[in-house]
Amino acid sequence: MSTQAAQHAPGIESSDGGVAEPARLPRAALLVMALVGFLLIATETMPAGLLPQIAAGMSISEGLAGQFVTAYALGTVIAAIPAVALTRGMRRKPVFLVAVLGFLAATGITALSGNVALSLGARFAAGAFSGLIWGITAGYARRITAPEYAGRALAIASLGTPIGLAVGTPFGSWLGTTLNWRWSFGALTILTLITVVLALALIPDAPGQAATSQMSLLRVLRLPGVAVILAVIVAWMLAHNTVYTYISAYLRSSDLQLSVDVALVTFGVAALVGIGITGAVIDRTLRPLVLASIGLFIVAGVVFVVGQGSLVTVVVAIVLWGLAFGGAAAQLQTAISIASGANADVANSMLGVAFNLAIFGAGILGAVVLSIFDGVVLPVVMVALAVAALAIAVVGRRTAFPMKP
Repeated sequence: MSTQAAQHAPGIESSDGGVAEPARLPRAALLVMALVGFLLIATETMPAGLLPQIAAGMSISEGLAGQFVTAYALGTVIAAIPAVALTRGMRRKPVFLVAVLGFLAATGITALSGNVALSLGARFAAGAFSGLIWGITAGYARRITAPEYAGRALAIASLGTPIGLAVGTPFGSWLGTTLNWRWSFGALTILTLITVVLALALIPDAPGQAATSQMSLLRVLRLPGVAVILAVIVAWMLAHNTVYTYISAYLRSSDLQLSVDVALVTFGVAALVGIGITGAVIDRTLRPLVLASIGLFIVAGVVFVVGQGSLVTVVVAIVLWGLAFGGAAAQLQTAISIASGANADVANSMLGVAFNLAIFGAGILGAVVLSIFDGVVLPVVMVALAVAALAIAVVGRRTAFPMKP
């Protein structure tokens, strides 16, 4: 291939050994990354809707079946940062493919295993590979995209999260309830295998991080803006997941004729609109977008509180909630990638850990709140934590969430 041709091919090395200029917006590659994100989210959250079926199928208690979720999250928290740090100098496509193949194997074992210890080990491994994928995806997407479209690229690559929450998790729960819970994991295994083929064909390669620019984990954490963004993530995601995890308790306490499935699908559709808005403006106005998203999130929480007895009002709150949250992943990944520069992969692995710590913490916080109050108090917690996130974002505006990436 000539040098001139190489320079028009995304992520392909030119004849002088350098890396060609990235494509302006490689949509096919980014959509494959979004599909991977969809599979990660669906696989992580689906067991929560199948606990009785898993418990009965494996002759264990529902409490032990619940550790399918815990083991996955624990794998992500423990493995994400060291895995990303160890692989950051390697070329991106081989690392990405190995991680997806590892995730494929772990999910397949979960679908077939009849031994609870092996199943929990597979869930831990799936979480570990998931942490590596989440850690490198943002930086990988930015490397294969022209700089002026980096934010939009992350918005496209992040599409899998709201779709997974809106469609993947409910469908997996329905499939597992209608047939057998193993069918749900089997379907995810097949989809992951198809995704590996698509990744091989459609995602271009990109270089790893140069050794001369690699920083220690502590130095990355100390980079201006990184700690601020991580603090916003923990507060905002704790607010979100406390309500998302226990939305059934809120709906039950509000005595509304609204099923959890319908509520989550409504949330997911609104979240898709939110990520569309994010993709359209993120490359020009990151800071106002983040502040507006958290602000709208707070408004949604307030509407949940004041409109708890009204079906229409609660649906409006769910829509506002989805709109506010839909672009959160892309916004936060963009912000931390800008703040960390060449060390974006390591910083994004910290972002993944922060997300999962918030999920873990929300499970505990929500349980404590519900042991004392009923579900209508959950949006109060949502508002309080989101206000804290907004305050941190405003105070840290000099180093985090710049006006123009």
